Amino acid sequence: MSVPHLTTALSGPLYELERRILESQTEIEHWFRNQWQEYTPPFYGSVDLRNAGYKLAPVDMNLFPGGFNNLNPEFHPLAVQAAMSALESFCPDAKRLLLIPENHTRNQFYLQNVAALAKILRQAGLKVRIGTLNPEVTEPTVFELANGSGIVLEPLVRKGDRIGLADFDPCVVLLNNDLSAGVPAILQGIAQTLLPPLHAGWYTRRKTTHFAEYDRVVGEFAELIGIDPWVINPYFTRVGGLDFQAREGEDRLAAAVDEMLAKIRVKYAEHGIDQTPFVIVKADAGTYGMGIMSVKSGEELLGLNRKARNKMSVIKEGLQVHDVIVQEGVPTFEQIDDAIAEPVVYMLDRFVIGGFYRVHTERGIDENLNAPGAHFVPLAFAEPLTTPDCDGSPDCTANRFYAYGVVARLALLAAAHELETTAPKVAIAVAV
Repeated sequence: MSVPHLTTALSGPLYELERRILESQTEIEHWFRNQWQEYTPPFYGSVDLRNAGYKLAPVDMNLFPGGFNNLNPEFHPLAVQAAMSALESFCPDAKRLLLIPENHTRNQFYLQNVAALAKILRQAGLKVRIGTLNPEVTEPTVFELANGSGIVLEPLVRKGDRIGLADFDPCVVLLNNDLSAGVPAILQGIAQTLLPPLHAGWYTRRKTTHFAEYDRVVGEFAELIGIDPWVINPYFTRVGGLDFQAREGEDRLAAAVDEMLAKIRVKYAEHGIDQTPFVIVKADAGTYGMGIMSVKSGEELLGLNRKARNKMSVIKEGLQVHDVIVQEGVPTFEQIDDAIAEPVVYMLDRFVIGGFYRVHTERGIDENLNAPGAHFVPLAFAEPLTTPDCDGSPDCTANRFYAYGVVARLALLAAAHELETTAPKVAIAVAV
């Protein structure tokens, strides 16, 4: 199966970063193997990457990935094997799994994701049923999918400290719901294994916490293979106490942006990069591309008009934004059919299982692509991302995408650190 034509990902010189990664493959894989003996990877995750040519860096890490329907179907067996490995780590005796999705019953693309995820889990040897938090679903209900099939969503039932369905008591509960609005009472204090853990939800998780852990992971990795950590690591800082509607904190935010732009200019000069730096300002929590701005000077944040303030002040579930991450902007120089594209890499357990390109025909190289109007090219990765062809052409797809898989796994390792350091410090009784 062929890969889409990419104007930069599959042509041009192999960049120094990729050359170093390919030369260090043995050391890299040994290092990762040791890391996974010390840290437990999240059950699953997806990483948004940006390839600027001189820099390849993650810009977001999602612990409740919602695009399994966009993956290359040829690598479905990889996903099944990875799911088996993950279950052996978390709940080796699991036979019944309850999948809890978002409440998007009218979003066809999301429901197709749920169906694709359930198929992976069933083929990993689990009996899978789907329970919903949506109060509108009061009985088992079939939701038809665009491909003619359907999925059944059923209302959740709580019995003591166990959650399930009316006739289904699961061993393990898998969330595909990012808990932006908080933890529903029905999920609190349950006895079953819950994946990911509740504190992975956006009600408490912060992007700046993740990137602080990523910063530490990258420091060690960069030393291992002899690179400047900046080439795989975006600068970031946090600005809190904001009120976009009342214009509170505008001056502090603008100053933080200008300070970061100055830092980026120093690096650009050091690496001989002749481009205009920019930063991304986005909510420190949340997903779906909400609450995001791309700016090239702090002045752009002074006196925002009402439309811009409204855009920045509210994210998913109508939550108010008071804290933001100011992140170095990484331009993307990848295109599919003349549209700007960025790779998204999917992982189950510690394994890369594939990915796709997020493509937007109306966005520029320095803008957020996770926005209405984006589409997905699911056949982006023609070979698995973990098997470089070190004897082949340096520009072959396996080599280019191996580098993507390495950086994505660094973000996954940072997420493992993050979940460990942010775990609630309370004793949990374990049933014997």
